[in-house]
Amino acid sequence: MAFIKTRKKIVSSAIVSSLSVMAGNAIAQDQVAQLETIHSQAEAEQSLKVDKSANSKFVAPLLNTPKSVSVISKQLIEDTQVTTLSDALRTVPGITLGAGEGGNPNGDRPFIRGYNSESSMYVDGVRNATSQNREMFAVEQVEVTKGSASAMGGAGTTGGSINMISKVAKKGDSLEGSIGAGTDSYQRITLDGNKDFGNGIAARVAVMGHHNEKAGQANGTEYKRAGIAPSITFGLDTPTRATLSYYYLKTDDIPDSGIPYNNPFSATNQPARIPENGNGKPIDVKQGIYYGWKDRDFQKQENQVGTIKLEHDLTDNLTISNTTVYNKSKNDYLWTNPDDSKGNFYQTGGALTGNVWARANSRVADTDTFTDQLALTGKFNTGALKHSFNLGAEYSDQETDRTQYIINGKDATGTAYACSATSTGPGCVNVNNPSKYPFTGSLSTQGADKYNIESKSTSVYFLDSIEFNPQWILDLGVRWDKFETGSTMTYGSTNSNTKPTTQTQNGVTTSIPALRQVGEKVKYESDTDFFNYQAGLTFKPVENGSIYASYATSANPIGVDAGDGSEGVSTFGRNTTEEQANATNNLKPEEVRTMEVGTKWDLFNDKLNLTAAIFRTEKTNTRAADTDGFTRNIGETRVDGIELGANGNITDKWAVSAGYTYLDSEILDDGPKDANEGNQVQNVAKNSATLWTTYQVLPQLTLGAGATAMDKVYGNAANTKYVPGYVRYDAMARYNVNENVDLQLNVNNLSDERYFTKAYASHYATEAEGRSAVLSLNFKY
Repeated sequence: MAFIKTRKKIVSSAIVSSLSVMAGNAIAQDQVAQLETIHSQAEAEQSLKVDKSANSKFVAPLLNTPKSVSVISKQLIEDTQVTTLSDALRTVPGITLGAGEGGNPNGDRPFIRGYNSESSMYVDGVRNATSQNREMFAVEQVEVTKGSASAMGGAGTTGGSINMISKVAKKGDSLEGSIGAGTDSYQRITLDGNKDFGNGIAARVAVMGHHNEKAGQANGTEYKRAGIAPSITFGLDTPTRATLSYYYLKTDDIPDSGIPYNNPFSATNQPARIPENGNGKPIDVKQGIYYGWKDRDFQKQENQVGTIKLEHDLTDNLTISNTTVYNKSKNDYLWTNPDDSKGNFYQTGGALTGNVWARANSRVADTDTFTDQLALTGKFNTGALKHSFNLGAEYSDQETDRTQYIINGKDATGTAYACSATSTGPGCVNVNNPSKYPFTGSLSTQGADKYNIESKSTSVYFLDSIEFNPQWILDLGVRWDKFETGSTMTYGSTNSNTKPTTQTQNGVTTSIPALRQVGEKVKYESDTDFFNYQAGLTFKPVENGSIYASYATSANPIGVDAGDGSEGVSTFGRNTTEEQANATNNLKPEEVRTMEVGTKWDLFNDKLNLTAAIFRTEKTNTRAADTDGFTRNIGETRVDGIELGANGNITDKWAVSAGYTYLDSEILDDGPKDANEGNQVQNVAKNSATLWTTYQVLPQLTLGAGATAMDKVYGNAANTKYVPGYVRYDAMARYNVNENVDLQLNVNNLSDERYFTKAYASHYATEAEGRSAVLSLNFKY
């Protein structure tokens, strides 16, 4: 892929002028409020309670922020020994994980409060939405903002956003790391070293190597990865600072294949097969069964992020900063999922027999992203009002080139492998005992269709926390985004290479297929702009407590994932007419709003934080397929909820992180599909709860225990396919050998509960890992 071409100036003279005027007005104020600076790195003191976001767009402490924000602290990451973002997110209630076939089927696809947040992922406040499986070795903490948040984050952020805070160079010398080994061939080593050279210069590097098989699944899914994240900072404790950082992660996995549902599609000549209206949950086969084609399946990813951040303190209360990020991502996979669409497996006398189609899914995607953020942050007074603000401008350009594999020179899904209830062989495996056939065919991208998708975004925003007096705080935010996206498809082979067109006679529209030419290009574009807002009022009856009400909006435009995920519909396939594609790309952004009332309290000398919130999120013009096959803004969904949380220390020895979320979701309007109206929104758990607690029973010994509980989750809007609810238990013991070294044992899924973490809309669900144990040697100097 060619490097992203030089585009418009990121900051126009008008924006620069606005920043200068704002700075001048603020400097001119007398008796400027001397508030504590919110730094761009995580808190040095480790605790399960975090008081301030490391994201400068949070212009007030979390206690005074009228939003629900869950922070996965560094201490919680270390206690639970989570290694991936997906594992870390299970400690936050109200989040489910989604599955797919194409796009990002085995990567990070979280749903926050029932809405897809795959493209609402950030690193240090900069969008990082490419398809990937994110690692925790270079992450200080994870911040989950819940509810509509486009005023802060831009396009998307429908149900919230996820921001990972990086480990970057800091003051002082330190060295820490971990060596771990465990069941299922678990091996992991991490090292994190920081060196303060004096004169305001410091450097830091984090490295990681990892390998494990999926717990409870022999000779199946396997994970291998390695990463490095160096950084150097100049000007520490001076008015002018510069940080240069680089992140590299390479993975080489055998991806998970999933378990088919117990209600396959219709099939002929199989009267004894499981009926269409089966119970809807995954079929009852042995735990850990693997339907993948291990000799063929793979997922190789490579992610690189280079960042230059410049900061200058204009005064003690004003800082101007610029962050430039270049992100290069590669996602290369071919994986096999059990596809029930042929209706192959069936039931005789209560026994499950027959075969299932081993369907291939593949993608080769290369994505380049350039992002620049300019911001003026600080504090100023207007009379008796005290302001804490962030005024900024952002520009991003993301371009993806992608294609897929052709198997045996014939097709991309492996349909050349015949599969029926009685046939066996490659591509058609027994539902109870899938045989492992060697793959002797060929894989090539030659002849495959190719896509180029580019999305550009230009934004200006202003966020302000206004303190009227110590009891009343008003939070305001506004953002304007201009979002442009374009898709170009180049047809590969002539195999089934038809060109769908349409004609209308007497009010009836029919398609007229015509032959496509190899190399023919078709292009579609979308151009839109939109405003988003947020407003919140906080009342503080006492210094350590707050009660708030807030309103916020989001906008989800076409192509928000730039073709490198599952959220966009800006691309098109062979069976899409040009009229349909043009109509889809000209759709308005989906509009979302969240209303929330909540309270936050710091107790026990500010060591424990309690939160509670009641909220409603509405998507008023959801994209849905109409009866004529066109996608239109005709749907509507709503999620009402309650959320409770507790994080911090009850005593000096007893720490806790706990949460509960209740989500009452409903499809209010599903377009022409009246049968789905009133159903539960897919990828929403009605009840979910998490608990992690530790107790220092001896000066050298700390014990910990945790539980995760979740209700059933539907994979489709018809509510006919779902994964059942579950409760999972974990435990930890840590023994301090001395002040620098400790031994830590983590046992996950203590009861070896068989449960499912992802529900796809059709075909399959993803089974969770079985019981596993890891012993780690940790050191800090």
